[in-house]
Amino acid sequence: MTLGDWITALVVRAGYAGVAALMLAENVFPPIPSELIMPLAGFQAASGRLSLVLVIAAGSLGSLAGATFWYLLAKRLGYDRVHRLAARHGRWLTMTPADIDLAREWFATRGGTAVLLGRLVPTVRSLVSIPAGIAGMPVGRFLALSAVGVTAWTTVLATAGFLLRQAYSDVGRYLDPVATLVMSALVLWYAIRVWRFDPGDDVGGR
Repeated sequence: MTLGDWITALVVRAGYAGVAALMLAENVFPPIPSELIMPLAGFQAASGRLSLVLVIAAGSLGSLAGATFWYLLAKRLGYDRVHRLAARHGRWLTMTPADIDLAREWFATRGGTAVLLGRLVPTVRSLVSIPAGIAGMPVGRFLALSAVGVTAWTTVLATAGFLLRQAYSDVGRYLDPVATLVMSALVLWYAIRVWRFDPGDDVGGR
């Protein structure tokens, strides 16, 4: 069974709850691609099994819940703990304490734009919640900006699947290989980052 078949089976069985759960997981575990989840859910809506509006709502709520998970975790840990984690385990996190400092400084001036537009970028849409939590962005502002971003993204993807209708079976043959390629590229990128990681003067220091 391909990834697309598995996602389709879950959406068919669980309906809107399945869409929400998949999009939550997509934000917590970025290798699960929303680019595959929402078009497949949109296609189910085009087939009459689901409502397009409710598919978009379920996907947006699931995505927002996943983003909020990382935001709350980072906010609870706080800057000092994350800084120490980077110093001790920077190789596996692929970041140094200096990276944390730069991210916080950058986020202080461009945080709103990062949260809003970051929801449209694969992988980044999950990770952008972390500096938001560390920087202490007000929860109301974070939720509002994230809601706009995730709703726009899920609407585009679900509508694409809905409009493709019968042609989706042809497109689906290409989505699974693309999703596999993206996940493989992410694993390779992480492996290279770990291998080439240079802690510099930060490890064990600050």
